Amino acid sequence: MDFGIKGKVALVLGAGGGLGGAMANSLAKEGVKVALGDINLDAAEANAKAIRDNGGDAIALEWDLSKLDQIDTNISKIESELGSVDILVNNTGGPKPSTVSGQAPDLWRESFDMMVMSVIAITDRVLPGMKERGWGRIITSTSSGVVAPIPNLGLSNALRLSLVGWSKTLAREVGKDGITSNIILPGRIATPRISFLDEQKAKRENRSVEEVSAESVAAIPVGRYGDPKEYGDAAAFLASDKASYITGSTIRIDGGLIASV
Repeated sequence: MDFGIKGKVALVLGAGGGLGGAMANSLAKEGVKVALGDINLDAAEANAKAIRDNGGDAIALEWDLSKLDQIDTNISKIESELGSVDILVNNTGGPKPSTVSGQAPDLWRESFDMMVMSVIAITDRVLPGMKERGWGRIITSTSSGVVAPIPNLGLSNALRLSLVGWSKTLAREVGKDGITSNIILPGRIATPRISFLDEQKAKRENRSVEEVSAESVAAIPVGRYGDPKEYGDAAAFLASDKASYITGSTIRIDGGLIASV
C-alpha cells in the first residue's frame, strides 16, 4: 500500500530509541525525510545514520524538551536542511515513577514544561506552514495511563491526560486546513522504558523481573509484549494520506491490554 507521503518531512521527538526511534524508522521506510530529535544526540545520530545507510534521508538534533528556547533554532535547522515540517510526532520521555501526591511544585513545573508545554509550543511553531500548504499531521504519543491510570506513575498519568484534551480541541480547530491531530498510546511495548518499569516494580515488590514480566504478559490478550515496529507502523499509517479522515481520535496500540471500553 502506498501511503502517499514520500518526500514529506517529519520531525520525530524522542527518536534516539524506543518508540520514537521505531516511529522514525517506519516513516523513513515510506520515503519520508526525517529529523530525529533527542536529548541524547549520539543516540539520535546513530538512528539517523541507520536510516541513511538504508537509503533514507535523516538528520539528528540535540533536543532538550524542557528548554523551550531551543525550539525555533532546531526547527529552523530542519527547514534549512530538509524542508518545512509536514508530520510532527510528539513523543516525550516520562518522569520517574512516583505517587501523585506529595511531589514538589518545582517537579510539577519541570515535568509540565518537558511533557506538555514543549508539545504545545513545537506544534504551534509548525502549524502555520502546514496551514499554508493545506496538509499536516500531528501525532502525539502518550501513555495507557490516560485511559487507565498506572499505579506509581502519578505525574505521568496527570500531565499526559492534558494532552488528550489539547489534541482533541486542536483537531476541531485545524481540520478544515487539511491537518489531522491524533493521540496514540502504547500498551506493553518491548522498549527500554518498559524494561525499566518492570525492574522498578520487581524491586518494590521483592520479586524477580521475570515474574513481573510474565504476569504482565498474562494480562495481554495477544499473549506478548508489542514490537516497537508495530507501534511505528501504526504511526506511519496515521501520517499517511490513507488516514485523512481520522482525526481527534485516541488510538490504542496495546494488544487488547487496556480493559476499559
